Amino acid sequence: MFIKLNERVHLNLNRITRTKIDHVEDGIRVRFYEGKDQVAKSKRFETIEDASKWLEELIKPFNK
Repeated sequence: MFIKLNERVHLNLNRITRTKIDHVEDGIRVRFYEGKDQVAKSKRFETIEDASKWLEELIKPFNK
């Protein structure tokens, strides 16, 4: 099943094996992985809590 990450990127959740909230040069981002390969990253967030809340809202419809 696909989710829209942003206006240009759709992710196949069936292939995502893990996510990681990470501090990078320009802020905090959520990274999406297929196995060991990073396949996408989210927009920039100011806090880890904001990133976590965004990720939960993104996948909430699929956790029923």
